[in-house]
Amino acid sequence: MDTTLQDPLVGQLLDGRYRIDARIAVGGMATVYRAMDIRLDRVLALKVMHPTLAADGTFVERFIREAKSVARLSHPNVVGVFDQGTDGSYVYLAMEYVAGCTLRDVLRERGALQPRAALDILEPVLAALGAAHRAGFVHRDMKPENVLIGDDGRVKVADFGLVRAVDTVTSTTGQVLGTVSYLAPEQLEHGTADTRVDVYACGVVLYEMLTGGKPHSGDSPARVLYQALNADVPPPSAAVPGLPYELDELVASATARNPELRPHDAVALLAQTRDARAALSAEQLDAVPPQAIAGDHHNGEDRTSVIPRSLSVPRPLPVNDDEMNRTSRFESPPAAPRRRTATAVRRGPLAIVAAVLLVLGVGTGIWYINSGQFTKVPAVLTQPEAEAKQRIEAAGLGVRTERAFSDTVKRGLVISTDPGPSARIRSNDKVTLTISRGPEMVTVPDMKGLPLSEAKSRLQKQGLEPGLVTRAFSEEVPSGDVLSTAPEAGTERRSGSVIALTVSKGAPVEVTDVTGESVEDARAELEDAGLKVKIAEERISSEFERGEVAQQSPGEGQEAAQGDTITLTISKGPEMVEVPDVVGNRVDEARQKLEAAGFQVDESRGLIGLFGDEVKKQSVKGGKTAPKGSTITIEIR
Repeated sequence: MDTTLQDPLVGQLLDGRYRIDARIAVGGMATVYRAMDIRLDRVLALKVMHPTLAADGTFVERFIREAKSVARLSHPNVVGVFDQGTDGSYVYLAMEYVAGCTLRDVLRERGALQPRAALDILEPVLAALGAAHRAGFVHRDMKPENVLIGDDGRVKVADFGLVRAVDTVTSTTGQVLGTVSYLAPEQLEHGTADTRVDVYACGVVLYEMLTGGKPHSGDSPARVLYQALNADVPPPSAAVPGLPYELDELVASATARNPELRPHDAVALLAQTRDARAALSAEQLDAVPPQAIAGDHHNGEDRTSVIPRSLSVPRPLPVNDDEMNRTSRFESPPAAPRRRTATAVRRGPLAIVAAVLLVLGVGTGIWYINSGQFTKVPAVLTQPEAEAKQRIEAAGLGVRTERAFSDTVKRGLVISTDPGPSARIRSNDKVTLTISRGPEMVTVPDMKGLPLSEAKSRLQKQGLEPGLVTRAFSEEVPSGDVLSTAPEAGTERRSGSVIALTVSKGAPVEVTDVTGESVEDARAELEDAGLKVKIAEERISSEFERGEVAQQSPGEGQEAAQGDTITLTISKGPEMVEVPDVVGNRVDEARQKLEAAGFQVDESRGLIGLFGDEVKKQSVKGGKTAPKGSTITIEIR
């Protein structure tokens, strides 16, 4: 049975604007539909929160945060958000519609990908995440299901529903969000997340693209979690023999269990990815891994169409093509056949002559190369300096050295060569070896007492990145200035490391109880203590007289900082409630009626009513009104 037919929203017009045509996917928080914006006459994706969750303010807040976060990101590799709204019990996002499939669909159908295809997908993903990271956001749920691959070849990152600002507390203690296989160890162990958790997830995704499988396996999420916490991600070449070392190094760098050893954000990882691609030959990039599912890889299109369009995944409705926006070479259209003309026929003899000259030229070139005038540069990457020099010199080449910092290559080992490995150069020419000086170490500056903006600027000038900002009371440091850093000042850290900042909220002020006071007296008392006062628009009924303070937030005994705002809610006076008539009722029945109406009850028996059980009289007659919560006295006989 077609479950789409059972979906009550299919065929409906949401919010008077969006006609829902088909259901695309169902997730834990929402269902995604293909819809038509009848106002602008365009196809889009509509993400509708499950109505059962719409009553939960936390889920709604997270859902709307996705819209606001992604709307701030204007990037060709991020799925755009057009609109957000509600219609009755439905809360929705109107989003860019991407016709195609997910990376998960591709991996399921193709198995392991060629290195060129994997890098063609990874680079636009990192470009999208890099834009998010530089805008202050962390995705926190990167996985193949959230990478969309369009029929036109564009790669886009979706589902920023878990996005958080870098400067906000990101602890999720007690509730680990995301998919276990792609979560960084610090997310699993401490529930914390910064830009480096996205870097880790991208490393796992790259491993999966290169090998066709996940790095950690198990029969339960708990088993996978244990492996992720206690074992490094293995090199892809262990599963796919012959994969270049540069790809092993790229995965190892991105998935280091210690976040301090990873690239600090997606921009840094993108730079490493491009360096790795540049070091690979065409043969290495186009090598088909044994884990690839046969049938679609050994054809002439592979060099121009890295991944042929999925055959088993149904294609959604097409969107407008834009050749200039292609982000990979995936599904490039075939070139139109050229018409053979009479001129072309007449050029036949010239073509034969050119071909002969070409053969002679090639033959001469082969003779020249094989005559010993050229030699190949030995592969010496990550080898010790002395050993690398020995191998280069043994090949009849000279050596010059340069030194550079590296976060991933140990001190004294070769980072790169110029020309690169296997390149042909003239005998006796020189090869430049770049030797690692190890990671560049930077001393965390002492920024106590600096304004937050100045502290962030100083960190960046030192080559460090400002991270999580928390706030604490201080009687010594003025509000808004830095109290401390983690790690503390004077500590050495790798360049690019993230430094957490604690900022002063100023001296604590104890909040006094002003309920029952007039607005004027309450305001004066709080402002004298260095606090600001805000009057709530809504008034409430209370035990206090009309115009007096009924509630305050924060309340008595709580601490606030100098300049914090105390919100006062003003009383409308006691709520007047009709008094039930209980004369003639038994005492228990009368008490129950009066208390249910919101009154306190007092009994008056005297000598005559000591053993009585019937109400003779009540202090406020039945049918009259009295303040809710006041006391009604009943006389008993």
